[in-house]
Amino acid sequence: MKQSLDYEKFCSQVLEINPNIRFASVYDEWANRVGGGMREGIESLLSEHAEKELVSLSIMDWKSRKETSKWLGKTKYTLAEYDTIKRFSFYLGNDYLLLVSCQKEEDTNIVVDEVIRLYYENQK
Repeated sequence: MKQSLDYEKFCSQVLEINPNIRFASVYDEWANRVGGGMREGIESLLSEHAEKELVSLSIMDWKSRKETSKWLGKTKYTLAEYDTIKRFSFYLGNDYLLLVSCQKEEDTNIVVDEVIRLYYENQK
């Protein structure tokens, strides 16, 4: 499958949006990381096993949303807010998923708008 953009660069740009963004990583539909990761100097809240499980669940959710797209249109992103963080899943076309986490105080609309803006800028 052809990658349409440089996912390492894209994830670095996402982390630059705001210092409270902790994590930005892109995965393919088989849950393989193709770019990004945890912000340098930030400790993950999840064990490696828990992170893999969360990614797998996010991939399954993404695939199930593809099925409903015939009725509702394509999903752009989803958001889960926890006691400690917000976790976003952005659907990058049909083949890639961007996971982003940030401090829960961050403005959801700013994060969403900036990530989507960066995605389209990187498509050019």
